[in-house]
Amino acid sequence: MSEGILLAKVARGTLLPEPERVARLREALPQIEAALAGETDDVAIQATLACLLWETLPQANWCGFYRVVGERLLAVGPYQGGMGCLRIPFERGVCGACARTGLTQLVPDVHAFPGHIACDDATRSELVIPVHSGTRLVAVLDLDCPHREGFSATEARILEALMERSFKAPAGR
Repeated sequence: MSEGILLAKVARGTLLPEPERVARLREALPQIEAALAGETDDVAIQATLACLLWETLPQANWCGFYRVVGERLLAVGPYQGGMGCLRIPFERGVCGACARTGLTQLVPDVHAFPGHIACDDATRSELVIPVHSGTRLVAVLDLDCPHREGFSATEARILEALMERSFKAPAGR
């Protein structure tokens, strides 16, 4: 599936109405899951998801993973977009809050989030989803948007389920 996601082209930075974003995401899911079928390497899964979600979510100005690399530390992983923060302690920012609590962080206005880290000054909203392999937190999926309210609760639920399906811990992993 080297051609990527087969969806209508939408200009990067476009914030489609929420029903159109959800429909687009649902249309992409079978293609994303087909691309990941049988893959067990976390980095390969993260890289593929970052690429295909970038194509699916035109409102995103950053789409990628921060990996758990220490007791309370995240490091940038595979991503699409501008330069990301290299390391994020669990005590800082939206990604840190997600890693610290294990809960999805849907932030409609990052300027109202205490301790937000501005890796990109253009970002106005953020969605961060915990990624588990079995019961172990291995990463967070970070999605940034230059628009306020760039992601919805419905998109969050769809992406939570995708992360759960994509990072199941096979025996021996």
